Amino acid sequence: MTATTEKFEAKEPVAFASVVDSEKIKLSDTNSSEQVPESLKETGRAFNVTDSDLLEAEHLASRFTLEETLHMMRQVHDQHCRDPNFPIEIINHIDQFIGNEDLIANPEKYEHLIAEMKIQAALITNNSPYAEVRAVVDNHDDPSLPVSTIRAWGMGVLFACCLSFVNSFFDIRLPGIAIGSVVVQLLAYPLGKFLERVLPDKGFTLLGVRHSLNPGPFNKKEHMLITIMSNVAKSLPYTNYIVWIQALPRYFNQAWAHNIGYQLLIALSTNFIGYGLAGMCRRFLVYPSFCVWPGSLVTIALNTAFHDEATEAKSTEGPFNTRWTITRMKYFSWALGLMTAYFFLPNYLFQALSFFSWMSWISPNNVDLAAITGTNTGLGLNPLPTLDWNILSMNIDPLMVPFFSTFNYFMGAFISMLVIVAIYYTNAFETSYLPVNSNRPFDHFGKNYNVSAIIDENGIFDAEKYKAYSPPFLAASNVAVYMFFFALYSSTVTYAALYHRLEIKLGVRDLWRKAKLGMRRWRNKNATAEDVDEDDVDLLDVHNRLMRAYPEVPEWWYMLCLAAAVAVGMVGISLWPTNTTPLVILYGIALCLVFVVPIGIIASMTGVEVTLNVIAEFIGGVWVEGNAIAMCFFKTYGYVTCAHAISFSCDLKLAHYLKIPPRFTFWAQMVPTLISTFISVAIMQYQLHIENVCTTDAPFRFSCPGTNTFFTAAVFWGTVGPRKVWGAGGRYAITLLGFPLGVVIVLVFWYLNRKWPKNAILRNTHPVVMMSGALSWAPWNLAYVWPAVPVGAISWLWLKKRHLAFWSKYNYITSAAFSCGIAVASLLIFFGLQMWGIEVKWWGNDISGIGCDANGDCVLKSLGQGEYFGPRYGEFS
Repeated sequence: MTATTEKFEAKEPVAFASVVDSEKIKLSDTNSSEQVPESLKETGRAFNVTDSDLLEAEHLASRFTLEETLHMMRQVHDQHCRDPNFPIEIINHIDQFIGNEDLIANPEKYEHLIAEMKIQAALITNNSPYAEVRAVVDNHDDPSLPVSTIRAWGMGVLFACCLSFVNSFFDIRLPGIAIGSVVVQLLAYPLGKFLERVLPDKGFTLLGVRHSLNPGPFNKKEHMLITIMSNVAKSLPYTNYIVWIQALPRYFNQAWAHNIGYQLLIALSTNFIGYGLAGMCRRFLVYPSFCVWPGSLVTIALNTAFHDEATEAKSTEGPFNTRWTITRMKYFSWALGLMTAYFFLPNYLFQALSFFSWMSWISPNNVDLAAITGTNTGLGLNPLPTLDWNILSMNIDPLMVPFFSTFNYFMGAFISMLVIVAIYYTNAFETSYLPVNSNRPFDHFGKNYNVSAIIDENGIFDAEKYKAYSPPFLAASNVAVYMFFFALYSSTVTYAALYHRLEIKLGVRDLWRKAKLGMRRWRNKNATAEDVDEDDVDLLDVHNRLMRAYPEVPEWWYMLCLAAAVAVGMVGISLWPTNTTPLVILYGIALCLVFVVPIGIIASMTGVEVTLNVIAEFIGGVWVEGNAIAMCFFKTYGYVTCAHAISFSCDLKLAHYLKIPPRFTFWAQMVPTLISTFISVAIMQYQLHIENVCTTDAPFRFSCPGTNTFFTAAVFWGTVGPRKVWGAGGRYAITLLGFPLGVVIVLVFWYLNRKWPKNAILRNTHPVVMMSGALSWAPWNLAYVWPAVPVGAISWLWLKKRHLAFWSKYNYITSAAFSCGIAVASLLIFFGLQMWGIEVKWWGNDISGIGCDANGDCVLKSLGQGEYFGPRYGEFS
């Protein structure tokens, strides 16, 4: 296969055939501010455009007529007027443009405004309307580049296996260590270049296509395909949580759950079931230009650094009157090395810097100080709570997501902290007898809840045992978390209906059109691809036009995957004594259908994803009350189906940006998912037999924070059931006010936005992201959220606005390098030192384990001998 330098040109949208001709503009040498006319610099600053993008847009804008520009700007306004990622300054310019009747009659009076709008129209037609996308995504394509090559598949499968092994192994650690696709990108590049040199150009021809061991230079599309393959392998089967709480004696103690056949069947089912809905999600979450998917931009930035190094050595103006000529590849290498070295400090040599609870060290046994400022089990109200990038970016990466997302997330966490403090210090729900911030359930003695004391030999609720033991109790943080979870779900649906009803309507219309076309083909009528209208995707977006060169994945591929996953799951649930009906899978899918599009739109715009675990627990607990495992299966299928559909859509957007054929992307998801499932189950088989695993005495910090949260939910929503806890007269029934609260909050902000559409604060306030931030508790706290705010402000408010070219070049690379450095250092620390018992004993590593903040035994109220809190025996059932 021979390479070519000829570039593929996007097909013009039908409505703008006269606007964009076949000649693409590629001004690769216009990055110098001296080449930009002074008259354009103000426009460039207003539109947040780099010099090279501005010159390219100006060249294309000269071909637009006033009528064409007006038509495009009306479409842009309809789509982006409430988009917080879209600059409000540009919306104001568009309002002046399309709302000015005198402009058409006397265009000579508005030459400057018309010129600005033509440039913006050119940017949208020939590139992305978002500066962060333009910074890393190329608006050209070369379809001759080999993609699905033998070496790409070999490396992709290899890295998928490695990633699945490492992430599975560290999943039960606190704090968790997860290796993402950036590590694979880092390692795949030198390996790909090595194979490019040593492999011979030998292969075979299959179906008219030649497959060679070495089809030419290792290119960016191969590299990204490998990254996508590893991306699916980084996540674990959600059913692992079910197996953990079934198999371990400290949970439900069901020995039969150790059966590997059972584990594999349910794992395969949940890992593949979400892909069935991904086909439907494409027209909602992939094709629209406003679906940016911030996380994907970090991945693309690193890919660009590797493969476009030759064009990277231009001088870029940086902060403090500096000029930077270092390429992104060299910058990445330096940042990677520095973070790798630094990570040893807070995570091995001076561990107090990780959980930097310096305020609670002043008086280690002061309950109030530990509860409010503690960064281990307290609320983490601390101006400098950590010097560990892993902690700082665990909940939200401030370099990756837009600053409005980071700040909204923090504000949600801060406001909810005030609610937690009020609950705790008023002893509401008897929370003063418990730690302020914990994800565990407690009994009325203040001890960890012993679920074995209220179930029979089949794991089913036993009412008499329950009466003799205790109802479950939540810590103050968990009470608030559940209330805001309820608010989050109602606000998500309300927000999507109010802010994105037009996009959802267009997507549903396209889905219905495709379904009718499929029926006509099935009935052997004359139906072809041309029967689909040209407006089935947003053809204003250059990336949609470029991707029309490649055949899409038929919907029936996804439906077949869905059917197979459902069948495998039903077999796994039926053949073992799960006491669960196989129909639970279908109910879970139905729940996903309601939420997948609203959640996906929000995630694609903000980088914050809403999960369905709690609403699935609520519905499942009512349906199968008393049966925790059945509830867990309902929760699993309701949550994972949606999460995987969104994850797959994100990967499709990644391939969309890199112009990877969709069918290659489909198989690059399927195969590694299958392989990683077997690896993850094998790792769990080993870890289930580690002594003291999932306890405070566990080796290697294998205390299982996620498993404990899952178990807490199983007890409350499954074994005890939501009717006893949240039903009429239930202890936590008042938290159900979260459902109407979520609707009211969104309605209030929607009304305020309608009344003051130009207000920058209201435009950047996102109620759904705010309520997502309110979930940042149990076992996490403000220490995991607040440090991201100043970092995000520096990046997005200062660097991006004052030094856009510098920010565009280095921002996402910094995020990728830091994540990669943490992963590399974590592997070195664990496998090189901790695994062999090599520890550094001194004050800096011991202080974090001293005091009630570290031990989690800080409580406001104490019980005397034989005392208990809550309802008296005989008053609960």
